[in-house]
Amino acid sequence: MAREFSKVGVVGLGTMGAGIAEVFARSGLEVVAVEVDDAAVHRGRTHVEDSTGRALARGKLTEADRTAMMDRISFSSSLEDLADAELVVEAIPERMELKADVFARLDKICAPDAILATNTSSLSVTALSVVTGRPSKVIGMHFFNPAPVMKLVEVIRTVVTEPQVVEDVEALAAQLGKTDVTIGDKAGFIANALLFGYLNHAVSMYEQRYATREDIDAAMKLGCGLPMGPLALMDLIGIDTAYEILDTMYRQGRDRLHAPAPIIKQMMTAGRLGRKSGRGFYSYQSEGSPTVVDDDLTPAEGSGDVDGRPVRTVGVVGSGTMATSIIEVFAKVGYDVVFVTRGREKVDKVEKLVQRSLEKAVQRGKLSDQDRAAALGRITGSTRLDDLAGCDLVVEAVVEELSVKQALFANLDEIVTRGAILATTTSSLPVIECAAATTRPADVVGMHFFNPATVMKLVEVVTTVATAPEVTATVRGLCSSLGKHAVTCGDRSGFIVNALLFPYLNDAVKMLQAHYATAEDIDSAMKVGCGYPMGPFELIDVVGLDVSLAIQRELYLEFREPGFAPSPLMEQLVTAGYLGRKTGRGFHVYPN
Repeated sequence: MAREFSKVGVVGLGTMGAGIAEVFARSGLEVVAVEVDDAAVHRGRTHVEDSTGRALARGKLTEADRTAMMDRISFSSSLEDLADAELVVEAIPERMELKADVFARLDKICAPDAILATNTSSLSVTALSVVTGRPSKVIGMHFFNPAPVMKLVEVIRTVVTEPQVVEDVEALAAQLGKTDVTIGDKAGFIANALLFGYLNHAVSMYEQRYATREDIDAAMKLGCGLPMGPLALMDLIGIDTAYEILDTMYRQGRDRLHAPAPIIKQMMTAGRLGRKSGRGFYSYQSEGSPTVVDDDLTPAEGSGDVDGRPVRTVGVVGSGTMATSIIEVFAKVGYDVVFVTRGREKVDKVEKLVQRSLEKAVQRGKLSDQDRAAALGRITGSTRLDDLAGCDLVVEAVVEELSVKQALFANLDEIVTRGAILATTTSSLPVIECAAATTRPADVVGMHFFNPATVMKLVEVVTTVATAPEVTATVRGLCSSLGKHAVTCGDRSGFIVNALLFPYLNDAVKMLQAHYATAEDIDSAMKVGCGYPMGPFELIDVVGLDVSLAIQRELYLEFREPGFAPSPLMEQLVTAGYLGRKTGRGFHVYPN
């Protein structure tokens, strides 16, 4: 039977520690909150008062409850006041020597059966446990920021932590209304191990000037449904904190993908620590402010604009889901669309699918009958590529096979009038390979829509070394007219979204393969701890394990980064035919 706690302690009252103290007090526990001196105690009390004040203003806490909660917290500058605490959570800065000193002192002060927990997000819980005379009663209890809001707690057991201690802390997490995942003592645990590899990769992408900070962040928010872009999230976490976490993970695991990007240390040295200092990857209204303000890196409205080419008629080649959605998107906003498929049956199928989709929009009040009729009147289906001759832009949306696309682009080059733009919707193949199949590589560009194109707002505009500036400007302008958000990047495997997304997914598979955590716990950690709309294994199952494996192979072949090599477990599941939802089984099993 799990132990019931009545009095707990918190050491360190920064944003994290103050939040943990608040969580305990809200759950009816008596809390002793300790800081290093009176000034720090005052700041800690202010953190709690401000947080509960916001909850009061939002109607999530009554005045009576707030008063009772504050009465349950005793603030102190002496560790001695923790003598009768049954559990103490340490939440001081991420420096091993500071934490070790606190644990050694708590070991002498607290009762022998008291549990000592650390809120570390990356340091070794085992290393902290051995500075005490009770390593079996030391555990990790990693809350997420802000602790009163975030539901995840990672419970970290060491090889010597008593099973009863683990059970007691798991029960406490449930009492606090938190979702816990229990794992072993490995740098980064679940959430940070997956999150910070992704963040570091995004920083490297920015450092290499592959894309702007705004485009990287917009791509991941709009393309993956993430609550924040990676660079904005780095600023929220703190550049110094991110550096310490990455450096610790690298020193423990020697994974090159966790070696902090050089710019992170440079920013830390320059004092650009993110929101808390008023400047990080972005600039903020003031220290601690969430409001982004313009700075020297902010793109000026209209700066560097190049005149685009006029586009009135758009051609689309293909009959799949993506092609059908793109046809509808262009027709709805007023472009004449000529689409070409192989065979009359496919022409009829595409027309029926577009009609059905537009009818749904009418029934939902998103489109008028008149606009539906007008959109359908702009669409012409054909089985002949020659009918694309007069188009100003042709978008290719055929199968993801390079030889097929190259043959198509060679044909389009001969058929379509000079000055027209040829675009590919490829999500992984080199755009320059399509351009090289033509005699007009300057007119070829990537226009990667996201599925379903009728709903998803993002379009990655992929420029090759040969793409003309006016072609890029034309396609960006077109995206705007379609109600889409265009992000511009170079012609590298994965572009922005897939290049950041799939290594993260691959890391999750490797974590599962190492038996560090279950697929369910990993999914839960990323959804509850990081606010992701889907866990990595849920997402892979939706995308398809075969598709995911193919993309990961492309990334590995392009970058030759050992950490990008596909996990053997993914290879094995694909070989076994476990491809995800479409086959009823992937990392999860789905009902028929």
